[in-house]
Amino acid sequence: MLLAALDVASDLGIETTMRRLVRSVRSLTDAESAQLRLAVSGDGSRTISATHESPEPRETVDRAGVSPYDDDAPLPRVTAPGPSDTGRRITAALLVHDKEYGRLDLTGKVGGAGFTEEDRAAVACLVSAGSVAIANSLRFDSMRRWLGTSIALSTQLPPKSQDVRELIVNQALRPSAAVLAAVVSPSSDRSFARCEAAAGERAEKVLRKTLALTDSVAGDVLAAGRPRVCRAADLVGEDFADGLGEALLAPLMPRGGEPSLLILCRERGADPFQPLDLEMAEVFCTHAGLAMELTQGQRLREQLVLFADRDRIARDLHDVVIQRLFAAGLSIQSLRRYTDDEAAHQRITGVTQELDEAIRELRDTIYSLQAETEEELSSRLARTVQDGTDSQSAIPRLEINGPVDAAVPDRIADHLVAVATEGVSNAVRHSGATTIDVSVTVEDGIVRLVVQDDGRGFAATRRRSGLANLEQRASDLHGTFKVSSLPGKGTRLSWTAPLPGDDSSETAAELS
Repeated sequence: MLLAALDVASDLGIETTMRRLVRSVRSLTDAESAQLRLAVSGDGSRTISATHESPEPRETVDRAGVSPYDDDAPLPRVTAPGPSDTGRRITAALLVHDKEYGRLDLTGKVGGAGFTEEDRAAVACLVSAGSVAIANSLRFDSMRRWLGTSIALSTQLPPKSQDVRELIVNQALRPSAAVLAAVVSPSSDRSFARCEAAAGERAEKVLRKTLALTDSVAGDVLAAGRPRVCRAADLVGEDFADGLGEALLAPLMPRGGEPSLLILCRERGADPFQPLDLEMAEVFCTHAGLAMELTQGQRLREQLVLFADRDRIARDLHDVVIQRLFAAGLSIQSLRRYTDDEAAHQRITGVTQELDEAIRELRDTIYSLQAETEEELSSRLARTVQDGTDSQSAIPRLEINGPVDAAVPDRIADHLVAVATEGVSNAVRHSGATTIDVSVTVEDGIVRLVVQDDGRGFAATRRRSGLANLEQRASDLHGTFKVSSLPGKGTRLSWTAPLPGDDSSETAAELS
């Protein structure tokens, strides 16, 4: 019996484990037949059976999906014969995570004898070992799916037309067995979060909706930075839960950027999330943050390639094409001395004027290319962070979220770069930090800059002149400026400014 139990539990494959269980139970009890009837799944009901004549287990599938159980009552584990036990049959429930995974049915004993107490004890032992082995197999299979998806996410960059958050929610659906996945981003005051990407059957219902964060589970998860499971109704209320059961919330925290929240919801009545799901969701979010960083880096590299191409074209036009056209014009004008024909002179003048017009248009094109290749705000910020930490041991990290280049006008961009320069400089010169995280986010009509370091911090209430200048810049733009620091805990600088032309007046509502 011990060897049979070890054999059942020696493989992490679910199919192999179930076949070994059926074979071992039949062999150990010398039963005429053994059947493991599994609960109905999306593929129908399945039965794994073995007989005395055909001891190798075989599987049959009922595609109609009819329950293979004779009745729907849950069965206890086998410990002793029941009141209706005739000695010719043993039936036991295979429990996984305290839920019935299938039923094992032994019928008849070879030679016609009845099953003994030892047989029933053996069945109880093997069913218990099978339950543990299948639970471990399910955990291993779930972990493998999570890890495979996480690795694929961190190595597969989305196309230019797709937001990386859309890729994240689509990938998260696969290993989590969720019917809805959403990424929500908090507002600047952390009072509510907007759904920026969603996938699943209910995606259209929740996209661009808002979720209250104040005194909520979602707000607690963002503050603690640890995954948590709750009821979907606890997030949005019973009226908006719409058949959803449990919800798993995991913080999505890209390095140097503002955190978001990944929400995974299962249908009501579905299996609950297990502790392993929380652990693997946290790993998945780490890879998702890496994917966001890679996408941002790819976009900056593409910009640099584009700028380099424009510079090269402008130089070629100026140094080669215009010079050749100018030389051709001089050569044509020199033909005047070889003829007195008035018609020829007019023709020479006309061709010269055409060449002059072509040169002017080419120069306009060159100026246009040079104007377009002026550094965008994201590139200026990247250069500022890099230059500010080049000669230091501190590791810089830059995170850019939202349409920073398109939405921030030059006037605010100049202030933003100046604030970033001062913030990075202060962190380098005064904090002794090993890492400096800089994030710039455009959201809800506001541009927000955060500079955070892990340096020595300070407790003095007297504000330095540099910080006073940053506060004045925020005031000039009707924005905000805040510095928080504790000795030994690092310093966090937050600077915001409203963007022109934004007439949105959203208030926090519930995700529905």
